[in-house]
Amino acid sequence: MINVYQLFPRLFGNKSKNLSLNGSIEENGCGKLADIDERAILTLKEFGITHIWLTGVIRHAKLTDYRQFGIPSSHPAVVKGRAGSPYAICDYYDIDPDLAVSVPHRMIEFEALVERIHQAGLGVFIDFVPNHLAREYRSVAKPEGIQDFGENDNVQLAFHPQNNFYYLPERSFFPPFRAESIYQSTSYYSEEPAKATGNDCFSAMPSLNDWFETVKLNYGIDYLNDRQTYFDPVPGTWQRMLEVLTFWAAKGIDGFRVDMAEMVPVPFWEWVVSRLKKEHPNLIMIAEIYQPALNESFIHAGFDFLYDKMCLYNRLHDVLIHNHAAESLSSCWKMLEGYNHRMIRFMENHDEPRLASPRFFGDANGALPAFALCALMHPSALMVYNGQEVGEQAIGSQGYSGDDGRSTIFDYAHMPQHQQWMNDGLFDGALLTFDQKKIREKYSQLLRLRLTQPALREGDFYDLMWANPWYTDFDPRFVYAFLRFTKGQNILIVINFNRFESRAMRVNMHDDSLQLMELSNTSIHLMCAEDLLGVHETVQFSTKELAQEGIQIRLQPSQYAIFELKPFNY
Repeated sequence: MINVYQLFPRLFGNKSKNLSLNGSIEENGCGKLADIDERAILTLKEFGITHIWLTGVIRHAKLTDYRQFGIPSSHPAVVKGRAGSPYAICDYYDIDPDLAVSVPHRMIEFEALVERIHQAGLGVFIDFVPNHLAREYRSVAKPEGIQDFGENDNVQLAFHPQNNFYYLPERSFFPPFRAESIYQSTSYYSEEPAKATGNDCFSAMPSLNDWFETVKLNYGIDYLNDRQTYFDPVPGTWQRMLEVLTFWAAKGIDGFRVDMAEMVPVPFWEWVVSRLKKEHPNLIMIAEIYQPALNESFIHAGFDFLYDKMCLYNRLHDVLIHNHAAESLSSCWKMLEGYNHRMIRFMENHDEPRLASPRFFGDANGALPAFALCALMHPSALMVYNGQEVGEQAIGSQGYSGDDGRSTIFDYAHMPQHQQWMNDGLFDGALLTFDQKKIREKYSQLLRLRLTQPALREGDFYDLMWANPWYTDFDPRFVYAFLRFTKGQNILIVINFNRFESRAMRVNMHDDSLQLMELSNTSIHLMCAEDLLGVHETVQFSTKELAQEGIQIRLQPSQYAIFELKPFNY
């Protein structure tokens, strides 16, 4: 089981409170790798984190000029935001200069950060972006003997299995027009012939809604001819990407979060992951995929965890926002049966709006039941996005991203609520409000319980909703109940999703569940959630009473309760 903290260094360590629209790095500031110091890392460990995902550390297209350090500049016509998208990679072998105190020593600073994280006993993930790269990709940091992407392409051919890119012969590329001054230039952007765009757009004139700043990579699929595949001999892009993964694995990182993995053919993953794990058997691979039908293929290909966006995240979104019945959550584990423990679950990441944002839920405390369900439902991986735990709101437009409820990944900016916890680099939370401190502590309790309690860390799951229909003293519109158990520990979890009303209920326990927990024919102590954290409060039942009468409890609005069931003679 792993608890992942997605950390966006550009925002995480930024102490500047200035926020100019489309502001420069000098105006708005920028976090550095050095800001993620021993104090910050140890605080995250104490919080309950096991792995840190460093987002956006590889050099990507931007408007900040680093030519004095031998780093090519980017044409503004093919950059999104001043700081640029971290998913428009300019050099797979380089660290982004924005994140360095000393630009010439940026790789050394990254390696030092990896060492700091490891010294604290935590793991390190970075992004691997295999589907696309920046339109002006050119490596200045690749090891000797490594070929650049597109270096040997035959640009006269729309498709060839050994080309790295897809081409539109005899057509010039025209980026979409943007009126903002930061995207204007005295020179035209030139791309002859045009290349296909990263979101499978085979047009020389992509729209603003396309990933126009990126180029699609060719893994041996001829998209314009019935998607015919050419995987033997191995396409050149496959070999280039194995070289990239091997390079970073040798830096001592512990795994990769793979961006848009489903846009790359499964046979490539079968080929590359097996080779990578032969040399680095403990490497963890996390796939960003959005098609549950592909789960089996990606697990078979060697991925350890898969995004659970389309099932649990989307269903929790509907429960929170659209008042869908809590009992509908049962459909999620059923759809993913056999794979629940291989999911990585979350309520926030850089692609999704902030829970506390007025453009989403607008209430960090009221969203806690959703996070609790993600944390407790199965022994899956769990992810927290930096600032989530203190109610980061992402209010207002900071540049390219607009006012969309997300913390921008394109602009130089900061996270105000996160800065209150960071407290100018002390990472002591001294500036947090009382409510923020309570929310952060609840996040921490859930993260720590997942790691310390056997039933939550590795136990089985039992859905109690079938035993608690609407016509009983239970309200499945707003309440969800389930068991987690292993030999030696049994836990009952009840969650009230109603933000405004408490719920008094009887939670029914079926004989079947008692037998599975090996609690038949005995008396039971019911111990409240706080007992697992050191506060003792118990109620005694016989299993006959439990099976016939259930458990009477009352939950406050947006409250979840964790009970431990122990034999009386425990």
